[in-house]
Amino acid sequence: MPDPIIYVDADACPVKAEAEKVADRLGLVVTFVSNGGLRPSRDPMVRHVVVSKGADAADDWIVEHARPNDIVVTADIPLAARSVALGAHVLGVTGKPFTPETIGMAVAMRDLKQHLRETGESKGYNASFTPQDRSRFLGALDQMARRALEAAHKGEDMK
Repeated sequence: MPDPIIYVDADACPVKAEAEKVADRLGLVVTFVSNGGLRPSRDPMVRHVVVSKGADAADDWIVEHARPNDIVVTADIPLAARSVALGAHVLGVTGKPFTPETIGMAVAMRDLKQHLRETGESKGYNASFTPQDRSRFLGALDQMARRALEAAHKGEDMK
């Protein structure tokens, strides 16, 4: 089994540098997918994919390319659900993992919050991104990537 790739839903992602740091430390490829506006890297292990301006173009590209045991970093709940269904490891930008056991509740909460915003019951303010969120993400991604690497290497040994 090949080493996992880290895919980052990069539009408005606050943890791109942290994802790159973990990927570099573990020798993994990281692919930033966005609608544009990212500075290209000279590092061959850092890839940038620019997709069309469509609403879900980056999400669709990630879902088309990610495979089981890859890692997807996103704050987008529908993309997280699609990625979990693929068998990918999925991590939110605050360090919260999305798993087959937790994704249903995350989707339900997203739908409820959207309904409350649409009916005027909620103003829809998002919590601010904190230094603790950044630190939690860094630790969680490192741990997730190490587990994915270990799983990939066990798969190779079994051949």
